[in-house]
Amino acid sequence: MNLVEHVREIAKNSPEKTAYHYLGQDTSYAEFDEKVEKLAFSLKEIGIEKGNHVAFLLGNSPEFLISLYACMRLGATAVPVNPIFQLDEISYIFENGDVDAVIAIDTLLPLLDQGKNRFSRVEKYIICETASCNEEMYTSISNELKNKIVYFSELLQTADGQIAPRTINEEDTAIILYTSGTTGQPKGAQISHRNLYANARDVAHFMEYTSRDRVIATLPLFHVFALTVVANAPLFIGATVLIAPRFSPGEILQLAKTEKATIFAGVPTMYNFLYQYESGNAEDFATLRLAISGGAPLPAQVLHNFEGKFNVKISEGYGLSEASPVTCFNPQDRVRKVGSIGTSITNVDNKIVDEDGNELSPHEVGELIVRGPNVMKGYYKNPEGTSAAIRDGWLYTGDLAKRDEENYFYIVDRKKDMIIVGGYKVYPREVEEVLYQHQSVKEAVVVGIPDENFGEAVCAFVVLNDQKANEEELKVYCAQYLAKYKVPTEIRIVGELPKNSTGKILRRNLRIN
Repeated sequence: MNLVEHVREIAKNSPEKTAYHYLGQDTSYAEFDEKVEKLAFSLKEIGIEKGNHVAFLLGNSPEFLISLYACMRLGATAVPVNPIFQLDEISYIFENGDVDAVIAIDTLLPLLDQGKNRFSRVEKYIICETASCNEEMYTSISNELKNKIVYFSELLQTADGQIAPRTINEEDTAIILYTSGTTGQPKGAQISHRNLYANARDVAHFMEYTSRDRVIATLPLFHVFALTVVANAPLFIGATVLIAPRFSPGEILQLAKTEKATIFAGVPTMYNFLYQYESGNAEDFATLRLAISGGAPLPAQVLHNFEGKFNVKISEGYGLSEASPVTCFNPQDRVRKVGSIGTSITNVDNKIVDEDGNELSPHEVGELIVRGPNVMKGYYKNPEGTSAAIRDGWLYTGDLAKRDEENYFYIVDRKKDMIIVGGYKVYPREVEEVLYQHQSVKEAVVVGIPDENFGEAVCAFVVLNDQKANEEELKVYCAQYLAKYKVPTEIRIVGELPKNSTGKILRRNLRIN
């Protein structure tokens, strides 16, 4: 189960097939494989060996894919990091993740220079040159950093050999993915070559990918959702990845139309932005056969709005970093159920259990747990966290869910996000679904706030569209559809909601103690 060797076979059998498209240029599988081999050879030449940890501070680009597959070929462990993280966030991951080398875009040189004394193990910085970097950035950095820099383009140009075959076990760690946990420091999920291969294979099979597909990659590739669904799974099946450097509704619709995209994957806020983009129409997505949503629950109103405008059905799924990530998706050969994350994908088991680990009957709410070849080895240097997360071979997700008689699963909410009002359970998603149906609401998120009488109360943060509404009007609206204890006691109208780089709303940033 080695993904890089599998893709190499595709390059041998279909060398002229386009592996990826980026900024108007196609790269074939043969060319991609050659670049991967050259970078792997050069990385070894500068001292990076099997087992070394290599951090990526890269956006969506060919350099990301080449770096990932070169590290896998070499047997090094990739540590993808969000390139917009601040120094403290990056320092924690570099230190906790025992990072030996960094591959980064040149615009981050000032930040890397600022943090060089905090990155104690890093011996090499492989810098990818961009048009955004100016000469002053290069001249202003310290000699100490300059002495550790090599350039990505030069490594590809100067490579003049091939690495000897590496003995890479399928249980070796391919990637360490740092989770954005709701509390405390992030944990590094160790994803093995077997985990990565199995989830790419099973997603491609379950979602019926073919080599004719053209998959838009606008989700950030350093995030596990994108890594599997719009990169590894398409490459596994010999499809084409349409790399978009950023998400912009107009640019994505133009890319889809020009390049005849067949698959798009996004988080719910992306679908909301695409729907609200006035110039967009069904013709832009005329070639799209599949739209995938994940990363956060998809409000039913957002789904209906998007499908009504673009005439494309959205299939919602579910995953988490610790499962590489996909565990459920709405199947392609059966009915799609709105509000459901679908059924277990190929080779993966999901079930709902109570606090004692006993499986619950249909429609009973409990914790979703997962088992399969995609489940991580464990958290890096965190045996306590690993023991808490993986019990008897099952990964405990921390998400509250239920299933129906046909084994379709439904996420109710994060276990930690549930609000207890006077002993009654309130699931934020239920309140958010109601708010999204109001004509004035563009976005909404619900959190619990302290309450002297009931322990907690419901608070909603709302972004309005062009339609006008006030707090009281929205409360009255909610009262028509929700039990009294579920109605927000406080509604705050804000200009925008905090989001991470995938567009997922950061509920934890809005919690009020």
